[in-house]
Amino acid sequence: MSAALGLRPGVVSPSAAGIPVAQAVLPTLTPLQLAGQRVIYSYGGLTPPAGLLDLIRHGEVAGIIFFSENVGTQAHLAAVVRELDQAAASPLNPVHLPLLLMTDQEGGAVRRLPGRPFLSAKQIGLSADPPSAATSAGDGAALNLIGVGLNVNLAPVLDVFRTPGNFIDQFGRSFSNNPSVVATLGTLYAQAEQRRNVAATVKHFPGLGAATTTQNTDLRPVTLNLSLSTIRNVDELPYVSAIAAGVKLVLLSWAIYPAIDPVNPAGLSSKIIFGELRDRLGFGGVTITDALEAGALSGIPSTQLKVSRAARAGMDLMLASSRNFRQGNTATTQLAFAFTHHLLNTADFEAAAERVIALRATLATTGWPGNG
Repeated sequence: MSAALGLRPGVVSPSAAGIPVAQAVLPTLTPLQLAGQRVIYSYGGLTPPAGLLDLIRHGEVAGIIFFSENVGTQAHLAAVVRELDQAAASPLNPVHLPLLLMTDQEGGAVRRLPGRPFLSAKQIGLSADPPSAATSAGDGAALNLIGVGLNVNLAPVLDVFRTPGNFIDQFGRSFSNNPSVVATLGTLYAQAEQRRNVAATVKHFPGLGAATTTQNTDLRPVTLNLSLSTIRNVDELPYVSAIAAGVKLVLLSWAIYPAIDPVNPAGLSSKIIFGELRDRLGFGGVTITDALEAGALSGIPSTQLKVSRAARAGMDLMLASSRNFRQGNTATTQLAFAFTHHLLNTADFEAAAERVIALRATLATTGWPGNG
């Protein structure tokens, strides 16, 4: 079972039900289509570009990330999603499965769609009944996404904040400064989403809770000088219960953690992706990068080099979120080139694509156009 390549022996994928579908699809893909299974695209404004729709029709897109500028009204976004789904149902696309249509709907200040969840993670943690509030928030986020046809939420945040007002706490994005509380509430939030068949994405592994106010990986390189013991017993602890509960995606941080890897940001580090997340914690689902265009990677000169390094390190999905679909196309083209020229391990490459296709298969519904 190639999806198990690189996973700890005995680990079961949270999308295991989709693996037979993925294994049937995989041999039918061209190198460009295979590479496209590993890229999330984005676009600017309210209307998907014709070029993006064409790539979707040809099976070279795994999914789309939506930002507030793409939403307009919820009715408008729902119409856009129908257009994207119809493109994905094209006979030119051998992957007749739902696209991964995602957004950041954490709650509080970080919401791309109007509506639930209204409470931030911090407000949930400080509420009268935090477990109930976390479950309600996850359920509300899922219902909101389902209402417009989205199926992946880049939430909840599992960062354990250290000091009031720091990078994660300043917008109320952390449930607590207690890792056990974060574990409980984050897992409840994720479980509530996935009960509605919206895939939860926990982030930012192994954790950004110690980042100071100015240590913003969106803007600049960040190094977190934490001991290995602290990383494992504080920052990684919430992931233990989330993984045990079957969370489907983990988003990796762009910070550098010298105690594990003094050179590479987490999302470019095999020591973190395989050593910590896959091997130590036993995660069998899909890994996804943070934004490829983030300031934390400003020292890496091109999208091509970023995705090559990320794939070599063990990332499954590349998040091309610059609001220009050509960034995603550049990523796909580079991955296809690296695959055909044997610059990346063939078996690992196919295993990553298989994990993503299996995830898409588990999100399929009878109402999806490709099932008709």
